[in-house]
Order: sequence, then C-alpha cells, then structure tokens
Amino acid sequence: MGARVIDTAEELNGLLGQQLGVTDWLTVDQERVDGFAKVTDDHQWIHVDTERAKQSPFGGTIAHGFLTLALTVPLGAELYELNFGSSRLNYGLNKVRFPAPVPVGSRIRAQVTLDEIRETGAGLQLTTTYTIEIEGKERPACVAERLTLVTP
Repeated sequence: MGARVIDTAEELNGLLGQQLGVTDWLTVDQERVDGFAKVTDDHQWIHVDTERAKQSPFGGTIAHGFLTLALTVPLGAELYELNFGSSRLNYGLNKVRFPAPVPVGSRIRAQVTLDEIRETGAGLQLTTTYTIEIEGKERPACVAERLTLVTP
C-alpha cells in the first residue's frame, strides 16, 4: 500500500481527529530484543535470558517497553509521510502506558490517530496517539501520545 503522503499543512488539517491508518504486522523476535538491549545497556534477564525467562510468569522473554515505544517510529513511517516543512523533529511525549508485555515472537501493529495540530513559534506541533496492538491479545502493548514538530 505505501505511506500516505501529506503534501501541505492544509491537507494535514483535513485529517485532524481521524485515524491515519493501521500498519502491517511486525514480528518482535529475540534478535531485535537483544539488539535493543545492546544499544541501551538494558540486559535485564526477562528480555535476554531465554532459559531463565521460561520460568517467569510470562513463560519466555518479553520485549523492552521502550523498544515497543521506539517501534512507533518505523510503524508511523509505514502509514504517513509529511512532505512539507524543512524538518520533522521528535518533540517528546505527553503520556505513555504499557498495559501488556510483548512476548518475544509476537506480532504487533500500530493504529495511529492525529489528535491535535498546534501552531507554535517553532512550527507546527502534532500530537498523534499510537496504540500498539499484540496479535491475539485483548490489551494493547503500548498507548503513547507522541509530539512531532514540523519546522517551516
């Protein structure tokens, strides 16, 4: 399908309050979790020790919550591309929750909604809500309000 290309701020305004889409499923494998552990120095056993994690309440390793949050970047890029302004900056987060763990080997996907567009002295500040679903699970893995600054 490809990402929706949004060419103007006016076009973006027309999407306010709407779901921007739902991504394809992405498998969270042990290699990805181990790579995240390496770059963040977070080697907690529940994420990287496959043998010990079998004895945990989860029955195996789980992804880092911040890995799930970080995956909002490529998942969002799958859905939309802003083709205006000089840059798009990660401006922060309003609220992040991790209601359910992501067992390694699970598949996740994102639903993204454009909640707010605010003009600031630095550019347009977008608030988008990412709901990261786990295939076959009722509760989401992550719900995050992301802030993006689109500079002129």
